[in-house]
Amino acid sequence: MSRAVDGSKRKNHRKKILKLARGYWGRRHSNYKTAKDAVTKALFYAYRDRKDRKGDFRQLWITRLNAACRAEGLSYSRFIAGLVKAGVTLNRKALANMAVEDQAAFRAVVAQAKTALGA
Repeated sequence: MSRAVDGSKRKNHRKKILKLARGYWGRRHSNYKTAKDAVTKALFYAYRDRKDRKGDFRQLWITRLNAACRAEGLSYSRFIAGLVKAGVTLNRKALANMAVEDQAAFRAVVAQAKTALGA
């Protein structure tokens, strides 16, 4: 039986890789061999960075909360400890959003944390 060199499966696979490589610079968008490497690396980065994005946003929320808490005379760690003692179960995303958009409500939450700490 003869070997299929230019079969439809092979063509379709190459077409799929080159379609993913559209917009890449130089040979990387037209040459299959280099496009395959570029697409593999790009898909790896995309998968890894989808996981990293969650940590990046958490870091941003914590930074915003720390700045807002310090304006109220409290450090971030003391603020979180006060919230835990007070039984407030708002997450960092909601708290950071509140600190930016609704300062009055955030001040009320900080006051709750302060009273729970006994400061």
